[in-house]
Amino acid sequence: MNFKIYLLFVIFISGLLSAQNLKPTDYLSAEFHKSRRDALRAKMPENSVAVFFANPVRNRANDVEYIYHQDPDFYYLSGYREPHAVLLIFSESQTDKDGNTFNEMLYVQEKNPRMEQWTGERLGVDGAKEQLKFETVFNGKDFLDNGIDFMKFDQVLFKDFFDDYRNTRDRADLYDLIATFKNQVGYNIDSQTQTENSNIELKQQGTINQRANINTKSILTYMASLREIKTEEELALLKKAIRISAQGQREVMKAMKPDMSETEIQGIHEFVYKKYGSEYEGYPSIVGGGNNGCVLHYIENSKTSVEGDLVLMDLGAEYRGYTADVTRTIPSTGKFNTEQKLIYDLVYKAQEAGIATCVIGNSFNEPDRAARQVITEGLIKLGIVKSAREARIYFPHGTSHHIGLDVHDPGLYQNFEENMVLTVEPGIYIPIGSDCDEKWWGIAVRIEDDILITKNGPVNLSAEAPRKSEDIEALMKEKSVLDGFLLPDLD
Repeated sequence: MNFKIYLLFVIFISGLLSAQNLKPTDYLSAEFHKSRRDALRAKMPENSVAVFFANPVRNRANDVEYIYHQDPDFYYLSGYREPHAVLLIFSESQTDKDGNTFNEMLYVQEKNPRMEQWTGERLGVDGAKEQLKFETVFNGKDFLDNGIDFMKFDQVLFKDFFDDYRNTRDRADLYDLIATFKNQVGYNIDSQTQTENSNIELKQQGTINQRANINTKSILTYMASLREIKTEEELALLKKAIRISAQGQREVMKAMKPDMSETEIQGIHEFVYKKYGSEYEGYPSIVGGGNNGCVLHYIENSKTSVEGDLVLMDLGAEYRGYTADVTRTIPSTGKFNTEQKLIYDLVYKAQEAGIATCVIGNSFNEPDRAARQVITEGLIKLGIVKSAREARIYFPHGTSHHIGLDVHDPGLYQNFEENMVLTVEPGIYIPIGSDCDEKWWGIAVRIEDDILITKNGPVNLSAEAPRKSEDIEALMKEKSVLDGFLLPDLD
């Protein structure tokens, strides 16, 4: 080979390998996932098996799919981020026909160079062993004839199915994996029907009138009890997601102009997320100007100008799977008017009362009780309502929920324990046409922060984004790095 050609070839390959290695390195460790499987196993009843399936691929339109997002429980226990997979965790060690022992099994997408050219690299069996540190790994197609006798277990634990997956030409897609499992455990035996499958001829395990001891409830409790308490490794990622989200709120406060659209405001938040390495948003971004803020989960973000309104911004960056949930409400003009400030300061006072109750041992309901009392008394004093019952009309949602791999993370919702992370998010929403003085109409305020429960009391992880009305107004006077970012007029 010509030396120059050889040298170019070496440089090309080196560059390719280097580019492939420029991937995030701060995902949860394989040791973390293994520790979570061990923790789950310790909660499982004797002679039981827990079965988890990867999330389905979601179709957006025609041959375009939504960006894939793994089932949080599946990711929490395995670290595997690809579709069409099954994870089995056994309460005790099992022995196969060759005398090998194991207490967990992972079935993954098979390596396929042709498909990987279109949709990206797959871990495959070897990758799952090397990177995720599983010892017993098979290709998904092996699950179709897995030889597992589910009838021998006292309990088969799994989350019930929504049947919201498609049957594709892949012989080992999620449809086929679930169809196999349903038939093996007699899932449909009560209705005397069997799961249809056009791709494979299912080999029945046992007889058609047998059904395993199915339990679709306990696994939800086990996973909630694990996930509501964050480890140090989880907290590092969750804190990063929250700080990114707080910086997004800060930058929007500086950049806000009354002629901005809701979508443009959303775009600034999400641009900041990407600059910090956030892969996605943890949930659809909510940017509601004026009366739109009264719609609790408003995600259209279609108003072309926020004019002189308050702008409610409920957004959260997702970082390595963990999502923040931070809300700020700010005046588009940079200054609250009289009515806006009265409502805003009331919500702030309520949030302060709620955060103060986030102490180890307190009931999860305490922040709501404290915040609701402040808001009720305040609305009565302002003449907007006459009773606590009426006040609920303008504060219709709960005050707190866990966050983590889900924006509404599972939990037992009992008493606060160390290393829980939850939101405290009181709000007041007065839609146009409400039964009160018109001067209050169209005012919507929510303030939401992410609170860590510690031995020394609550810690506000999103405190970098100002909350006091005067602090917000002060920051909005600062120059934005986007002030000079002008695009050509396309009209």
